[in-house]
Formats: sequence, structure tokens, C-alpha cells
Amino acid sequence: MVNHMRHTRGHTRNRRSHHALKGVGFILCVNCGQPKLKHIACSACGLYKGKNALAKKEKLPKTAKKEPKAKVKKAKVAKKAKPAKK
Repeated sequence: MVNHMRHTRGHTRNRRSHHALKGVGFILCVNCGQPKLKHIACSACGLYKGKNALAKKEKLPKTAKKEPKAKVKKAKVAKKAKPAKK
């Protein structure tokens, strides 16, 4: 029964003829002219569909990030340290 179900090499290759990988489509960026992938923001200028998609955010100084945490810790310590009842 196995012999009747066997496919020839040609039949198998015909079926697999559509399994080939396709090449990646590059286009030139409208703004800067660098090659980029389709439907993805330009890595050079960050433009996508006429808008700046990769705008860099300003980093806060390290001291500004730690201040709110320090205030919260002081408040927790103050709550825990209650005066002893006599």
C-alpha cells in the first residue's frame, strides 16, 4: 500500500516550486535619499509617512529621577516610626 501512495520527485518538486524565498524590497527615502525597507521608518532620518516617527526623547538628569523615590522612602519611614505608647 505504501508504494501506491508514493510521489515521484517531479511531483514533489512541482508542489514545492512556490516555497522559494523572495528578496527584500528596498526603496529610497523621500527625505534623505538613503535606502530603507518598505513600510518601516527610515533609520537615517526617522521619517515615516511624512512624520518624524523616531523622535528622540530628552533624558532627565539622574538626580531628577531619584528625587521622587527618596521622598516616598522618607514618608514610609516616618509612618513606621510611631511614638511608643506609655
